[in-house]
Amino acid sequence: MEATRKIVFGLGNTLNNDEGMGVFAMQALEERLRDLVVDDLEFIDGGVLGLNLLPWVEEASHLLVLDAINASKEPGTVIELKSDEIPLYTGVKMSDHQILFQEVLGLAKFREKFPENLHMVGAQPIDLSVGVELSDGIKEVMPEILDHAEAVLRSWGLMKE
Repeated sequence: MEATRKIVFGLGNTLNNDEGMGVFAMQALEERLRDLVVDDLEFIDGGVLGLNLLPWVEEASHLLVLDAINASKEPGTVIELKSDEIPLYTGVKMSDHQILFQEVLGLAKFREKFPENLHMVGAQPIDLSVGVELSDGIKEVMPEILDHAEAVLRSWGLMKE
């Protein structure tokens, strides 16, 4: 079966402040672009589902992942990774669920069902303590995260003309 789904994943645990930024970013992006994206673009809250995300990954031709990314950068730094820049296993320590998502990507690659178009946008988290609010620093960079995500969707031709 040919992979044809176009998906925006929001990943993260919304009970650990900035760890949930991917889910919050996905919700904000969906609201922002509601009438501007192609009808078959799916916005999916992947939360911390780990290996349960594999079917979506393998069915995706286009996969944009929004997430907190621990890349040992300055807290609040916006990070953007293209397909070949995303570590597929645990070579780069990201968030706890991200390790599982890296394994999902690695498994999809091994099974030769890797998304043709894959991109990740997020930021270095500031506060991973228990709580349900993004830190002020992440709130400040959220518009930049959304701008980067929108640019990716535009470059893939997933925005209505």
